[in-house]
Amino acid sequence: MAAPVPLTGAEETMQPSIRHMRMFQTLAETHSVTRTAEICHVSQPAVTQAMNKLERDAGQPLFQRSPQGIFPNEAGQAMAHRTRRALAFLDAAMADMARAIRFQATRPQLQALIAVTETENFTLAARQLGLAQPTVHRSASMLEQAAGLRFFERTAHGLIATRVARQLAQAARLAFAEMEQAEAELAALAGREVGRITIAALPLSRSTLLPGAMLAFRQAHPGIPFEVIDGRYDELLAGLRRGEIDMMIGALRIPSPIEDIHQEPLFDDSVVIVAGRDHPLLAQDKVSPADLSAYPWVVARPGTPIRAALEALLPEDSIRGAIVTSSVILLREILRKSDYLGALSRVQALPEGEASAFGVLPLELPESLRPIGITTRAGWEPTAAQREFLDLLREGAASMRDAQS
Repeated sequence: MAAPVPLTGAEETMQPSIRHMRMFQTLAETHSVTRTAEICHVSQPAVTQAMNKLERDAGQPLFQRSPQGIFPNEAGQAMAHRTRRALAFLDAAMADMARAIRFQATRPQLQALIAVTETENFTLAARQLGLAQPTVHRSASMLEQAAGLRFFERTAHGLIATRVARQLAQAARLAFAEMEQAEAELAALAGREVGRITIAALPLSRSTLLPGAMLAFRQAHPGIPFEVIDGRYDELLAGLRRGEIDMMIGALRIPSPIEDIHQEPLFDDSVVIVAGRDHPLLAQDKVSPADLSAYPWVVARPGTPIRAALEALLPEDSIRGAIVTSSVILLREILRKSDYLGALSRVQALPEGEASAFGVLPLELPESLRPIGITTRAGWEPTAAQREFLDLLREGAASMRDAQS
């Protein structure tokens, strides 16, 4: 095979076609261009050209020749592992579809499917992809024809994606995420840093675990950027499951809300009641639940661990009339300027957290213990850089456990 061309600038992107991925995987398993051509229903020159393109895109050789055949080298083995995982997602979703879709599906067609499934509108999908509406419509229609199944139904309320369309769109998202992992791993083998680490940050993690781990990681890997996303738990969880987010840091949900995620506890936290520094309850040696109901409240959104702890403590009237927010900044300012009460993670109320703004009331909430940790997709395999960052999070959590003991 021809020597790969080094990548520069905007060329540093690997987006192999589905057909090329299948050829690559077959060649890695059969070690024969002839056999690969037969299995993939293409010519031998087509296989060779496809592999040359993959090596150019990777910026390094992926195979080595021997008298026994063509075998993947270290980079090729890493690529084969990720390709196998990516195709497994697609093949599982295509299991009940016509066989033609396995060889005819293209990356643009799957990208169109994802966009139309998300927007339920061809015009909005085209705008999202930066393409003409007829182009997106044609891509989705060709994919539907290859599958032999209906992907979309028109109703009085608009376009609705069928179950098989949603399953294939999700599989494509995860397959594309695997190939992004492959790109990062191949770049690392070539001595380059490519990609980013995308983190869903729940409130506690933003002021405790994340800053230290991120700074330590950037000292060793200045070329790998972070993207930190905050939002509601259910929205972040959806992004994680779609492959758009690598990991979520913060309070774990017990029991797990869904089976396709993995939760790793790092340390336990509890909930404390907080008030502004001049609040009259801070002058009392003891505070009872009855004392709390005499004041207005700022509470977290329903479904959060802090909200659950307050619902077990306060009368329904206090919850019903409360200000609802997950913003620590808003909570701090309301408490600073009023006699409102609120609840916060004990870790956030430590001296290095928000203690300068809050006072903690002398009232224990024994049922408020909650695990803090890392949530990832079940079966997710991090790159070496991502594993290193996860280890930094674990080290930071160990230091926090030591500080609490």
